[in-house]
Amino acid sequence: MAKNKRFKKIYSQGTVSTMEIWIDKETGVNYVFHASGYSGGMTPLLDREGKPVISPIVNK
Repeated sequence: MAKNKRFKKIYSQGTVSTMEIWIDKETGVNYVFHASGYSGGMTPLLDREGKPVISPIVNK
C-alpha cells in the first residue's frame, strides 16, 4: 500500500446505496462516487457552470 494516499474521503452518506465525495490531494479536484449493490461510478463534481469543483490544496 502506498505511504502517501492521493485521495481523501471528505463526505459519506448511506449504507447499501452510498454517496461519497473524494478530493485529489495533488490537484484539489473533487469527485463524487456513488455505489449501489455491486455497481458504482466516480465522476468529477461540477459547479453550476459545469466546471470542476476545486478545493484549496493544503501543504503539510
